Amino acid sequence: MPLDPQTISRFIPTGTLRASINVGNPILARRDAASGEPAGVSIDLARAFAERLGVPLELVVFDSAGKSVDAVTAEQADIGFFAIDPLRGQGIAFTDAYVLIEGAYLVRDESPLRDRAEVDRAGHRVTVGKGSAYDLYLTRELKQAQILRAPTSPAVVDTFLAEGTEVAAGVKQQLEADMRRLPGLRLLPGSFMVIRQAMGLPKGRGEAAADVLRAFVEEMKASGFVAEALRRHGIEGAAVAPPASGA
Repeated sequence: MPLDPQTISRFIPTGTLRASINVGNPILARRDAASGEPAGVSIDLARAFAERLGVPLELVVFDSAGKSVDAVTAEQADIGFFAIDPLRGQGIAFTDAYVLIEGAYLVRDESPLRDRAEVDRAGHRVTVGKGSAYDLYLTRELKQAQILRAPTSPAVVDTFLAEGTEVAAGVKQQLEADMRRLPGLRLLPGSFMVIRQAMGLPKGRGEAAADVLRAFVEEMKASGFVAEALRRHGIEGAAVAPPASGA
């Protein structure tokens, strides 16, 4: 169904759709090893949405979720790709999730910790990526353990090792990649949260624009676009989110 020009204009105050991209989460986006250009599921979705609107696309690339969120909240970007979180929701209107990702804990092989329920105890320090979805979540949930913040999500394990903290927390796939890179590490069983990755836009753009973006995400899930993008980019362990309730 064609979009009216007024709705389209809500997405492109500069005349170009500016998509905030976080290459700190390898499930969503990463820099291509050969070209250095960003590639991934979120870039594919951004291009598809720009084509839907019939407008040019500009990728605004950041190395952390926090910076990406700040850009959309401040309307320095028009759309973005984030984990749904109530704190972020103060300035961003979210779609429903398009991908589900696990958040996991990593420890050294010699650590006495064997279960994720043992993490939240006095004297334990948990390294997280500053401003990430699991930083926001664990800041609310952990009552006794102390949180230390690495500058970005990809830097979590290196910071955890350098600072000598007891636990690293992050996206399971990123932690698994670090385990292949660095010996002597293991994951605690299970996950401490399921991260619901969604699209979002500044709340000030209005409900009509937000509804257009929500409908686009539901169509991309239902059509198989998201599943094919995950396959094409070799992403394992992430699941296509179910349809939104009422969709």
